[in-house]
Amino acid sequence: MSGGATDPHPGERRPLGRRRLGLALLTVVALAGGGVAVTALATPEKPSPDPAGGEGLPPATAPVTRGDLTDSSQQDGTLGHLGERKINAGGPGGTLTWLAAPGSVVRRDERLYEVDGEAVRLMYGDEPMYRTLRTGDKGKDVRQLEENLAALGYTGFDVDEEYTAKTAAAVARWQKSHDLKQTGTLGPDRIAFAGSAVRVESGADSGTGSGGGDRIATGDRVTPGSPVLTVTGSEKVVSFKVPASQAGTAKTGTRVQVTLPDGTRLPGRVSAVGRTATAGEDPQDRTPKIDITVSFDDPARAKGVDRSPVTVELSGTTRRDVLSVPVNALLALPDGGFGVQVVEDGAARDVRVELGLFAQGRVEISGEGLRAGMKVGVPS
Repeated sequence: MSGGATDPHPGERRPLGRRRLGLALLTVVALAGGGVAVTALATPEKPSPDPAGGEGLPPATAPVTRGDLTDSSQQDGTLGHLGERKINAGGPGGTLTWLAAPGSVVRRDERLYEVDGEAVRLMYGDEPMYRTLRTGDKGKDVRQLEENLAALGYTGFDVDEEYTAKTAAAVARWQKSHDLKQTGTLGPDRIAFAGSAVRVESGADSGTGSGGGDRIATGDRVTPGSPVLTVTGSEKVVSFKVPASQAGTAKTGTRVQVTLPDGTRLPGRVSAVGRTATAGEDPQDRTPKIDITVSFDDPARAKGVDRSPVTVELSGTTRRDVLSVPVNALLALPDGGFGVQVVEDGAARDVRVELGLFAQGRVEISGEGLRAGMKVGVPS
């Protein structure tokens, strides 16, 4: 055979030792950084000898192909919503008379809850509504309020951090539209801030009952600062975990394909990567893992029940216009390295190859005389 090794048994043609190939391939994959599962190859049947006296032919062949090769990995994920948080009661407190329904989405200027029949509405912003704003006040919360008023069409003031008489006039117009007393002042008894539209998860945990866990409901008394609603972000996302050692496979911006429970495949990207590794909940696997969040390109198409299992396919490296063969076509050459058994004109010969990317059960190869369409030996 090729490779320059001396045959210890002259006159007897021996097939290359595929028994050594499984271990060798696993070594190559490990050195390449993992991410590809290679099944150990069984020893094929001894090829029938060529009638012309040439190399023994393999039991089966596969073509060398040319095209793009992309490695990818699959992860088990969960469909859900991002950023669970609490909405706390403002104002003097009282009896809870209405709550937004679980699963509903509340947007800017829509009702979150009512106390004593008076609605508290959602506005967008990261600063909490911690005081009653009036003419002369200054701060980031003033700017947030003015940004919301302007977005709702109540204009006539400069959007800045100063609450002026013009701001008060816009507030009065907003109050009139909601049949409220037109005071020109506004406080936490009327609005609550959140970063964007929210989805209502449930009434907040009241902390009562045996061991806690009861949910607040209409008719309950609330006090300033007590939790009223548990909410999340309004758009659906997917969350999953990867071992800390593989965090580089899921960088922010990495493109993914998500397979939903009904088989629908939707594109998306990694939108957030956790900064702290934590041990998993499985007592059999305490490997430190990092939380990964995926956002859909078109969230409205992401249909499914919350906490449904999904599959996330992470796109990796792509090698374009390369030659490749099935992984099990590789031979471990006697003098080291790898080759393939090319079958042409009823004869087989070994060709040394350089290995590239492993992906999709195939491996990128290069070597002298190789071309697309050639047949290479594979186990039966």
